[in-house]
Amino acid sequence: MKRIALFGSTGSIGTQALEVVRTHPDLFSVEILTAQSNADLLIAQALEFDPNVVVIGDETRYAEVKAALSSTNVKVFAGEAAIEEAAAMDCYDMMLAAIVGFAGLRPTLKAIENGKTIALANKETLVIAGEIVVKKSLENKAAILPVDSEHSAIFQCVVGESRNKVTRIILTASGGPFRGKKPNFLVNVKRDHALQHPNWNMGAKITIDSATLMNKGLEMIEAKWLFNLRSDQIEVIVHPQSIIHSMVEFEDGSIKAQMGLPDMRLPIQYALAYPQRIGNAFPRTDFRKIEKLEFEEPDTRTFRNLYLAREAMEKGGNLPCILNAANEIAVWAFLKNRIGFLDMMAVVEKALEQVKFIEHPTLDDYFESDAEARDFAASLIKL
Repeated sequence: MKRIALFGSTGSIGTQALEVVRTHPDLFSVEILTAQSNADLLIAQALEFDPNVVVIGDETRYAEVKAALSSTNVKVFAGEAAIEEAAAMDCYDMMLAAIVGFAGLRPTLKAIENGKTIALANKETLVIAGEIVVKKSLENKAAILPVDSEHSAIFQCVVGESRNKVTRIILTASGGPFRGKKPNFLVNVKRDHALQHPNWNMGAKITIDSATLMNKGLEMIEAKWLFNLRSDQIEVIVHPQSIIHSMVEFEDGSIKAQMGLPDMRLPIQYALAYPQRIGNAFPRTDFRKIEKLEFEEPDTRTFRNLYLAREAMEKGGNLPCILNAANEIAVWAFLKNRIGFLDMMAVVEKALEQVKFIEHPTLDDYFESDAEARDFAASLIKL
């Protein structure tokens, strides 16, 4: 039985991961659950899965969680430091890293330093500090298994191909809810409209990133580090049906594609059970009901975030960190109706231009760059 530590258990990835665990109680046990502020759901999860440890990031909710679990043997902790300390515990085999954004970096690094296998759903960890994370994973023999559907697809395509040269990877993007729209339409887009993704069920932040194509930009940077690629080996193509999740081209010109319905439980299950494939009752793909598979070039003139992310990936240094930090602030402000849809991309672009560039950053530099970029973005928005 594989012992799972689920960091970010109340979010979209976390709740779907627990669906997988619930279906296979003979294969997985839950040892650690963490959440930032959703105490009610965290309590319900703890009562069902009986973990060893529960951590609530919001310390004001500690007493509530502690009281609700007082009749159990679950150990309850609170605060950001406690989340990091839980990552260093020996009671689990695999961390599912599902904390959204920059907040996921420290716990994931702590788990890597302790040689834990990482099922990585937090793409920002590699976007922010990919070089350091990869180096530490190699030093500590901590495997990183991708959970993002696109990176899981690439991983599945290259399994068994270790002796064969990859010439390029092709990340597919749905195009989000505003595919084909121009700035005169996007200037009036509101929060609720942007949260209506046509294919995927995701959390609010990732859904907005998908609408601006920032999500695909972050995935490009993540793929560079996960698969040891050059920037010019990574392409993005819009595929509205989201049936092909990504493709890999080998040096002979052959292309492998991983396909399936848009269901995040599939890549989650693949990572949790790897190297085995295990059964499930998820819906199956019926090609007789798929009228067409379309592909088109992404519109980087309108959706500037994808262009900005490629620029950050190519120049490297702390630019991906700045990109991510400014974007997190911009998305938060958009979700609070403080700025418009196009303003998010403008904030990111200005941060990349103004925040100090560091060509060879240390881990401390990343944390300082993150803080500086957040402050700069907040000043633009006048938060």
